[in-house]
Amino acid sequence: MTSTAPGLAAIRFALDRTSPVPLYHQLAQQLEAAVESGLLTPGDQLGNEIDLSVRLGLSRPTVRQAIRSLVDKGLLVRRRGVGTQVVHRQVRRPLELSSLYDDLDAAGQRPTTRLLRNETVPAGAGVAAALAVPEGGEVTVLERLRFTHGRPVALLCNYLPAGLLPLDTGRLETTGLYRMLRSTGVTLHSAHQSVGARGATAEEAARLEETTGAALLTMRRTAYDDTGRAVEYGTHLYRASRYAFDFQLLVRP
Repeated sequence: MTSTAPGLAAIRFALDRTSPVPLYHQLAQQLEAAVESGLLTPGDQLGNEIDLSVRLGLSRPTVRQAIRSLVDKGLLVRRRGVGTQVVHRQVRRPLELSSLYDDLDAAGQRPTTRLLRNETVPAGAGVAAALAVPEGGEVTVLERLRFTHGRPVALLCNYLPAGLLPLDTGRLETTGLYRMLRSTGVTLHSAHQSVGARGATAEEAARLEETTGAALLTMRRTAYDDTGRAVEYGTHLYRASRYAFDFQLLVRP
């Protein structure tokens, strides 16, 4: 039998029954705040709806609706035989020229990497066009699985001009590609990037611990250095359940 989270007992719920804000929404907001503050941490159990409804003096449907809203936001998950658990907060990444590793590290997400592929291959038409190299010419391809808190969040595939920099397996699994580029004197200047979405194939789903057909965010990016040379072309897949891109849109004067 799984016990409820110690942090749950420490939460002082303040529900205002005279407020126009629905009680389920008040409960959801306070549970979300507990996750954000670290009072409830990934893997913590919330117990069952009956116990929580009795403790708070709320109807079971009210508690169920609050939990469902947080499941929909990706903060909680219902697992058969386990119950309702806190999961890792969805990673929100600003859409700018930075690496996933740096963004995760800055957000305290403790990124780790598993290197799946590191080899020299002939450039296909699309890769050759992106990197401005002859079709069939040599390029380096890297495939990596990026994790946060021990769970996969992204499957990364990057192509680089052959010989651009030493690509040591140890460093590729302990730091980000852009950090490695900068450490060799490459100054990243700009990039062309497109974002989309599609369903996961069976192989992608297995690697990302999703179900086949689950929603994945896609990103294609060609990065350029300060001389205008293409130094990296990436095709990345992100779990939509744990990842989002943030856009800031400005009105043209």
